[in-house]
Amino acid sequence: MSGIVNLTALLKTMEPVLNPEEYVFCSVSGSLEEYAPLHPLATFQEQEGLTLIVEKAAAQSYGLEFEGPFCQITLSVHSSLDAVGLTAAVAQCLTEQGISANVVAAFYHDHLFVKNEHAQAALNALCALAESS
Repeated sequence: MSGIVNLTALLKTMEPVLNPEEYVFCSVSGSLEEYAPLHPLATFQEQEGLTLIVEKAAAQSYGLEFEGPFCQITLSVHSSLDAVGLTAAVAQCLTEQGISANVVAAFYHDHLFVKNEHAQAALNALCALAESS
């Protein structure tokens, strides 16, 4: 099943869901295999190192330095990887609230990572955006 491409349909049906876990971003050297026991939610290999998104407690147990903590908000709509404008609309919505977001686009859904203290405000703003679309 392919995802939704139409921006209006995406915004109306995005159904943001707040995950209660605390996540952090880490940059580490070495291979992904070394950090597999942390069960990273996401990884990305950059020139400067391997980025891990992991639960805060896992990073602490490994003694890793990190940025965060962040809460994850998942846009439950199945967005197409070819969709245009969803990230921009969400970013604009959160910008108007003064909330920074780190976006990860996966196969089915988009995931936003916002500082814990802004999570509820971000969720409220995204719900309002969906209702007004």
